[in-house]
Amino acid sequence: MASAQAPASIVNGVDTERLKATIEAIDTDVTCADFQFRASNEWLDGAHNRSALASFRSAGAEDNTRKQTFTFDAGEPLPLLGHDEGPNPTEALLHALAACLTTSLVYHAAAKGINVRRVESSLEGDLDLRGFLGMDEDIRNGYEGIRVNMKIDCDGGEEQVRQLVETAQRRSPVFDIVTNKVPVTVSGTM
Repeated sequence: MASAQAPASIVNGVDTERLKATIEAIDTDVTCADFQFRASNEWLDGAHNRSALASFRSAGAEDNTRKQTFTFDAGEPLPLLGHDEGPNPTEALLHALAACLTTSLVYHAAAKGINVRRVESSLEGDLDLRGFLGMDEDIRNGYEGIRVNMKIDCDGGEEQVRQLVETAQRRSPVFDIVTNKVPVTVSGTM
């Protein structure tokens, strides 16, 4: 019995023909590159809150391809006075960073025809609660540093892995967000 093989245009689970078509469409009309992602959040109790992600805009128009609303619960662990209803927001950031670096690496490897067999990452972020608690204004509220260790099994050797990791860092939107200042406006109403 012959095993089913993915079409030649599928590399690392990425349809490289569609990727090329997307790049060509953006090259023809830059508004195709405009996306707006959205989240709504509701406080439930204590540290427990829930975000919903459903609608978004792509290529300057509402996108109706999403088939479901994704929800994420956030909480705090017991030592931080929570009830562990979900990861805390700083843990969610580590997930977002790991996922985005991995996706960026795999997509760019696929575009170059590099077969990736496995990617694993471990992340650590160091946070001093004195900043969040307002105990010391010289200590930042967020992470003082984040370390990412990626293990990659792919075609090529160590130099190929180094290049893929560099590309992931250069092209990851979340890596960009956490390593560069992003203008954020916050407002409140009754």
